[in-house]
Amino acid sequence: MHYLHTMVRITDIDASLRFYRELMGLKEVRRIDNDKGRFTLIFLAAPKDLENGDGEHVPKLELTYNWDPEEYTGGRNFGHLAYRVENIYDFCQKLSDAGVIINRPPRDGNMAFVRSPDGISIEILQEGDPLEPKEPWASMPNTGSW
Repeated sequence: MHYLHTMVRITDIDASLRFYRELMGLKEVRRIDNDKGRFTLIFLAAPKDLENGDGEHVPKLELTYNWDPEEYTGGRNFGHLAYRVENIYDFCQKLSDAGVIINRPPRDGNMAFVRSPDGISIEILQEGDPLEPKEPWASMPNTGSW
């Protein structure tokens, strides 16, 4: 068995790609436009997974955009996506500088949560051992739900 992907529905391709590609750093690996089904599928992968993977068998995130408007609620219902980063403080600062709310700051130098433009909860984890706690993160409260 091989893990293939996690699918999340999106409502705005441009906003979602800005978040996942530009801010999260994922790479687009495939796109399918289905005229008959009236949807677009965009597959993304983490750079290190692409470096270490064997082509098709890398874990992917599938963004599903339905061309006919629908309202999606409860993005957290399925759980969350999780990504490991080299420096959680630098990564969270980059997101914060771009206007992303850090819902659960990395107070412990190890874990943070943010949300995508569609309300999907995303866990950010520190690679290796946790970093030493530091400000402003150490005393930053939670914001909203995560």
